[in-house]
Amino acid sequence: MHPELDRLRRRPDLEAPGLVAVDAADRLILDHSAAARENAESGAVCVIGDAYGALTLGAALAGATGIRVHQDALTGERALAANADDLAPSHAYRSLALTAELVRGARVVLLRLPRSLDQLDDIAGIIAAHAAPDVTVFAGGRLKHMSVAMNDVLARRFGRVDVTHARQKSRVLVARGPHDGADPTPRQETHEGITACAFGGAFAGTSIDIGTRLLLAHLPAPTHRPVIDMACGTGVVAASWATRHPHARVIAADQSAIAVASAKATVAANGVAGRVEVVRDDMLGAQPDRSASLIALNPPFHSGAAVTDRIAPLMFADAARVLAPGGELWTVWNSSLGYRAALERIVGPTRQIARNAKFTLTASTRR
Repeated sequence: MHPELDRLRRRPDLEAPGLVAVDAADRLILDHSAAARENAESGAVCVIGDAYGALTLGAALAGATGIRVHQDALTGERALAANADDLAPSHAYRSLALTAELVRGARVVLLRLPRSLDQLDDIAGIIAAHAAPDVTVFAGGRLKHMSVAMNDVLARRFGRVDVTHARQKSRVLVARGPHDGADPTPRQETHEGITACAFGGAFAGTSIDIGTRLLLAHLPAPTHRPVIDMACGTGVVAASWATRHPHARVIAADQSAIAVASAKATVAANGVAGRVEVVRDDMLGAQPDRSASLIALNPPFHSGAAVTDRIAPLMFADAARVLAPGGELWTVWNSSLGYRAALERIVGPTRQIARNAKFTLTASTRR
């Protein structure tokens, strides 16, 4: 195992400052796949779900080249790039979407198991459809996030699934013999006239979570400037805005590739694809200062598997930057998180719009 990986950094470090960016599951995947990777030709190794680059750079340091990588989070891609600058040449890998190009002809796949079984099935299906017939998938994770159902999902797409011994509270599932492959297609469900589409792993899936329902019940009318669905998830807020207000210009943004793909499917299913721009963005980094009149936000409070209150204030600050003076940030949040003081401090005067048993909806006016 390469000691250089201990130098990997979490970027951004939202979960626990100082925590290393490589864990026991990464090391176990690399150890079990070492023999398979040893003689793999350039382009034969594929990595999916690498959080900060440990799997990709571990394989690169062992000699793999032409590694194809997919990371759902845009921040993960940027962390990998930054860590690669320190540890390995960036030309050893390239980042790709979760499409056939990612896995076509791959013979070794290193996979961090997602917590969503639907997401795992989407990944397993595309590997089985397009990887080499002799592909071996090394799928690992922390025991606390794994379940026997993951074995069953892999067994639907592979003829053989072996389970390794646990080490340091981690385990690897080794899958071989791909069959019944399929490209992912979004699941969909209609709620009061709005169709929600979701690929595996999208927040709330095809349902509409309680907080978003509260926001939708009070969604304000757009003005002449663009309105933004920030951290858009499956895009139901953006689709609702565009459906209710045909002349509105709507932007839906999320850093998750799954969310962006789901939101594009949602706006298409609701017939508003021509009026909603869906972008993959780290918060609102691609949006100009003072360019929006309204921003809707249901901020996440997870970074990976960890619960954290570090994300929301960063999102409030970026929303404040993008709002024109007098513009409003409509935020729905779990009442126990007590975000109102932060919204007052970071954005401006904040009033309560609605509240239910669990969530609070506020509007903050940009100073």
